[in-house]
Amino acid sequence: MTDSAHTHTMLLVVDVQNGFVNEHTQHIIGPVNALIGAFIGGGEPLAFTRFVNTSGSSYERWLGWTRFMHRPENNLFDAVDVGSAPVFVKHGYTAFTDEFSHYLDENRIARLVLCGIATDGCVLKTAVDAFERGIEPVVITDACASHAGRAIHDAGLLLLARFIGAGQLKSVADFV
Repeated sequence: MTDSAHTHTMLLVVDVQNGFVNEHTQHIIGPVNALIGAFIGGGEPLAFTRFVNTSGSSYERWLGWTRFMHRPENNLFDAVDVGSAPVFVKHGYTAFTDEFSHYLDENRIARLVLCGIATDGCVLKTAVDAFERGIEPVVITDACASHAGRAIHDAGLLLLARFIGAGQLKSVADFV
């Protein structure tokens, strides 16, 4: 996907949902909205993901985790302005569903700027999957968080630096 036909940068806001916004993640709402405003202002595309867990999922079977099966827990957080941007529903860690992959191809996305929840899970998996597909991943470190706390967020950043390169980790100030 690195050919000259793929030229655009897109912001992807990952899983900023009611059930993931807590005392460990609420501080990123302002930075996420600043990024959204910058991308809209620059005429660049943006999209959102929304995680929905399903009965019998791997999360339920192997982790015993049954959250995010229903609204309002799995709704996108109201304080984040989705506007008319597409929302991609996913049932796993990565945003790379068939629908999302098709959207990236259609819109010639060569660079994916990621923010949201959780640094150590869905943001990390999506960034690595972009990397492996030849799409440049950029993770906005101060617009990501882990609902499990700062130490887990920091662990996610450590792994991201190893997986996609420390130079791919940026701050909101780099984009706003």
